[in-house]
Amino acid sequence: MKRRVQIQGVKSTLRTPRLAGGADAPRRRSFLALLGPLLVSLSLLPAVGCSKEAPGDQPLTVGFIYVGARDDYGYNQAHAEGAAAVAKLAGVRTREEENVPETVAVQKTIESMINLDGAAVIFPTSFGYFDPHILKVAEKYPDKVFLHCGGLYDASKHPSNVGSFFGYIDEAEYVSGIVAGMTTKSGKLGFIAAKPIPQVLRNINAFTLGVRSVNPTATTAVIFTGDWSMPVKEAEAANSLIDQGVDVLTAHVDSPKVIIELAERRGAFSTGYHTGQATLAPRGYLTGAEWNWAKVYTDYLAWIREGKPYQHLLRGGFKEGFIKLSPYGPAVSEEAKKKAEEAKAGLTEGTLVIFKGPIKDNEGKVVIAEAAEQKQTDIVLESMSYLVEGAVGSVRQ
Repeated sequence: MKRRVQIQGVKSTLRTPRLAGGADAPRRRSFLALLGPLLVSLSLLPAVGCSKEAPGDQPLTVGFIYVGARDDYGYNQAHAEGAAAVAKLAGVRTREEENVPETVAVQKTIESMINLDGAAVIFPTSFGYFDPHILKVAEKYPDKVFLHCGGLYDASKHPSNVGSFFGYIDEAEYVSGIVAGMTTKSGKLGFIAAKPIPQVLRNINAFTLGVRSVNPTATTAVIFTGDWSMPVKEAEAANSLIDQGVDVLTAHVDSPKVIIELAERRGAFSTGYHTGQATLAPRGYLTGAEWNWAKVYTDYLAWIREGKPYQHLLRGGFKEGFIKLSPYGPAVSEEAKKKAEEAKAGLTEGTLVIFKGPIKDNEGKVVIAEAAEQKQTDIVLESMSYLVEGAVGSVRQ
């Protein structure tokens, strides 16, 4: 029989002799004589990968999984910044894995974090991780907690150890639209997006409504690339829009880096998404819609560590601290800043409603009736399927 023994990260194989009596007795005594000092030595070594806490006060291990690079100036970096905040918490250690595709690979990564790293809470961050991957692993490990970004938790069919969180980042998109609408000279703005799913359409529409609240004749040209990370298509779309007279670009893709940098090179303005991108465009960056996942992550972990019930469907905006606005760039006028701050205050207080009728889609159909309001908590916004008037493009791909 062979037994694997781990000593300070080095694997060795000891062949264990038979420990029966009779002729094997001298060999047994010899083996135990050799083994005794080894066990004493091992007991004096620090545990590999463990913290300095006492055995009864072991740290909580939390795993984070990203679909792309953690320094992508976009979606994954925003989550990595949240993980960095978690890593500073006392009694918590973190494990991160980047570039994990939305396939069975994420199931393997989750299981590795649980079985090798001892993770008790997992934050798989990409939209496509949820169904079926998180759901399958959650059924297998009912004593672990899986908290996913973007999906919709349904208590009637999803495991109780699964949760879903997202933010009302369309609030920050609306404010960014106000800044962009007051900065554009051509009245033509561009929005490059991955897919026409509800979360993306909600951002495009909020941005456009913000633009037109201060610049009623301005338009937002919309181009869908087809996937979350398509840098070549994103660059082509950005060049095409600028060639058509667009002078402010924004995006909802995993990493707006290519778009922000290209806009800067070509003398166009830009607003960011996911995380701050001002360093990529020191002249033309106006502001941006940023996540503050540190708030979400630390809230969840506080509930879990204190043994309190956690929300399985968690949402929040400016008021809850789940989102934030990038600092204003040098091209933003004082008047635009004033308008933006007024809107931000209204959204925080709940006195400003983005989706308030009458609102038509870009085909002329009334989608929100006059005097009707769809506030941030209205579940109907989670199934948005149209582009508002002023957005030039089609949701039919």
